[in-house]
Amino acid sequence: MTFSVIQTGGKQYKVKEGDIVTIEKLEGDYKEGDKIVFNEVVLSSDDKDVEVGAPFLKDKKVEAKFIEEGKAKKVTSLRFKNKTNQGMGTKKGHRQSYFKVEITKI
Repeated sequence: MTFSVIQTGGKQYKVKEGDIVTIEKLEGDYKEGDKIVFNEVVLSSDDKDVEVGAPFLKDKKVEAKFIEEGKAKKVTSLRFKNKTNQGMGTKKGHRQSYFKVEITKI
């Protein structure tokens, strides 16, 4: 079983070929079917060997195909101060943007 661990958007993802992964939105304009290359490979493993980078592996990359761009469900936050009239006055919402990609080649 071949897999790799890539880093993008400040997070690490364990991926293998054929996986569909939801990652942080990347800079730039992408259309459906565009190729994305991840150069920050932290770990790579096949059936025999495991390679660990310090911090990243040189000459290793993971290729993916862009599927869609979207926004996650809304997350709301409330600010509450007990025994004052500042209570439920501040309510904020946030929707995180994401990319959905399919891993094509490790």
